[in-house]
Amino acid sequence: MPFFDHDGIHFHYRESGANGIPFVFQHGLGADLNQTFDLCHPPNGFRLLTFECRGHGETRPLGPQEKISIEQFTEDLRAFLDFLRIERAVIGGISMGAAIALRFALEYPERTLGLVLSRPAWLDQSRADNMKVFSTLAEFIRKYGAWEGAKRYQDTEMFQEVRAISPDNAKSLLGQFADPRAEETVAKLERIPKYVPQHTRADWKRIRVPTLVLANRQDEIHPFDFGETLAREIPKAHFVEVAPKSVGQERHTADVQRALSEFLVRNFLATDEKRMKHG
Repeated sequence: MPFFDHDGIHFHYRESGANGIPFVFQHGLGADLNQTFDLCHPPNGFRLLTFECRGHGETRPLGPQEKISIEQFTEDLRAFLDFLRIERAVIGGISMGAAIALRFALEYPERTLGLVLSRPAWLDQSRADNMKVFSTLAEFIRKYGAWEGAKRYQDTEMFQEVRAISPDNAKSLLGQFADPRAEETVAKLERIPKYVPQHTRADWKRIRVPTLVLANRQDEIHPFDFGETLAREIPKAHFVEVAPKSVGQERHTADVQRALSEFLVRNFLATDEKRMKHG
């Protein structure tokens, strides 16, 4: 797998479809590039790209903990595009990746060809409510280590409540303990959930590129109404409800793949073909 160097960090990335329209699709908190590549098989004419954020996957070293932030991850995304000499791209992400993508679109509109927000976890305020579960995970990892922490966390009332509402959320939370670098990179579970967006809903209305928003029910970490709100406030946004992963991973993946393919082809490939046909 290829790497690029930026700010003293060796970033791991992957791409597919070298000559197509670039679509950068970023993973969520605690995930890696397999998350996005498992969800998206780009249609012909598109180049899918993902890099693993600081503290994730094979991107090393962790670097200064104060740089584990959505703000810095946004700047890392800009550096990634610079490294690949990509002037404009469709920018998207899942959960944490959606927060990065939204911030990028607002900070660098001239470099954003389109926007994809999948299962957004933030709107325009902090998430001190449901995001506190990640702080608890971090406490268990620091106090007991990843293996023992996972055992003890499963016995908590907090975990039982999450599992009753969303088995997928519960599985995802336990997955944080299974990360081979869980103890080394625990700062990401402490810092990312404290993210406070600085852009307002009025700022969202400045987004003029085609936008796709995906959301599903049965998900406390990624509320369904967050997706509805973003789609309502962002001009040119198209909202698609996808099946919850708790209902079935295969169905969820199929829904996401279908929505992404239709969005990309309709808004970008078809436009390019028309431009070529009519000169």
